[in-house]
Amino acid sequence: MPVKYSLKMNLYKSDKIRFIAGLVFIIIIYSWYYIYIAENEYIASLPRKLKHVISFLSTITVYFVGTFHLGKLKDTWMSSLWHLIHISGLCIITLIGLYDWFIMETALNVKIFARGIQEILISPVLYVAMGLLNRSLKKEMVS
Repeated sequence: MPVKYSLKMNLYKSDKIRFIAGLVFIIIIYSWYYIYIAENEYIASLPRKLKHVISFLSTITVYFVGTFHLGKLKDTWMSSLWHLIHISGLCIITLIGLYDWFIMETALNVKIFARGIQEILISPVLYVAMGLLNRSLKKEMVS
């Protein structure tokens, strides 16, 4: 009987390890962003548009890390929910940013709203919440 070899190499041996690795990467990005970008006095002197780009790229990076780590899990609904939340949030903050860049500077309340959305998208809390929800649903299905 011939032995079939898979060309696909498993990077992680379980969904739990994959999930934890994604969480660690998101925590590193989140920490880096707040230590070196959001709370840094030097960054405050940079042009507003450059700060927008840095914030947007940090958020996109977290999105891709989550997509990679949640997209390979057996529960595909987690990946779909991740995409829905991130794409919706990215569209909202992109529209606010484009308005701020090309039409006129946005009001303080709108800036605070956009920062709140960006905080939700970059924070590891969303990733952990999805993991806890998945875990509780799996326990209910087993019971």
